[in-house]
Amino acid sequence: MRYLKHFRRYAALTVACVMPVLACAQGFPTKPIKLVVPFAAGGGTDSIARDMARTLSERLGQPVVVENHGGGGGSIGANNVAHANPDGYTLLFATSTFVTNAAAEVSSSYDVEKSFAPVALIGRGPLLVVANKDLGVKSIADLRKLATERPGEINFCSAGAGSINHLSGELFKQKANVQMMHVPYKGSGPATVDLLAGRVQVFFATVPTILGQVKEGRVQLLAVTREQRSPLFPDAPTMAEAGVSDFNISTWWGILAPAGTPAVIVQQLNAAVNEAAAADLVRQRLTNEGADLFAGTPDDFGKALSAELALWRGVVKQSGMHLD
Repeated sequence: MRYLKHFRRYAALTVACVMPVLACAQGFPTKPIKLVVPFAAGGGTDSIARDMARTLSERLGQPVVVENHGGGGGSIGANNVAHANPDGYTLLFATSTFVTNAAAEVSSSYDVEKSFAPVALIGRGPLLVVANKDLGVKSIADLRKLATERPGEINFCSAGAGSINHLSGELFKQKANVQMMHVPYKGSGPATVDLLAGRVQVFFATVPTILGQVKEGRVQLLAVTREQRSPLFPDAPTMAEAGVSDFNISTWWGILAPAGTPAVIVQQLNAAVNEAAAADLVRQRLTNEGADLFAGTPDDFGKALSAELALWRGVVKQSGMHLD
């Protein structure tokens, strides 16, 4: 009898806790949603996020408003979302730097795997390995030969310490067994300017960053970092074809919510994001930047985040870098 009494009390308490969540989810969304972009306005990531926000608004029936919170290599914006109310109304538009920063321990104010609820991964694109033309290299083999002959003299730039460009360069050093010097910048824009001027020599660049310069022949394209060649540059070899095995690296775009966001809301957002990514506006934007579309579950995205975190932590550990 006492057991039954306790069970009824527990059941009533459970219902009392669950009902507000279900009621909230059934009416979701009832107000504008904030999509935080952890970079300055006007860049490639911001442009994709704004196309996504516009299309997502149509799917959800509420405005999706982009807010830019740049700084800290993306960690400031990510931190804002990590500590927001877990109600589905504050989301993070993340890129691969979200994970590389964590692997390099650029920020300790949140945990990639514990502070967020993955919503959806929308696309992946290769990096382009490019060199200043004055360096005189035409291929990855040329770069390896030169770096071997001049250890520590050849440098590569990045959008900042802990960025995807930085850790891709470190991975190349490890896989190719060469010594190169890392030169960090505050963003891809300044890094590109100095690459063109010859002040730095190599860049593991995202497609949106360097696409125009490659098409105009202002830099030398050496390879792409995915397993398949890019339809944008079908003559450019993959890293494996260029002699560097196990170098399948991509940048990606995805959306996350704060940890604790009700699963039913996460699922609703996942369906809407997948539909928005497949719509013409976002799909064409990603395709034009050499990306492959991705439609999957929140769990798929979570597994991808964990796998990449393990990869980049291994690279950081082997490099012995300290960014504090």
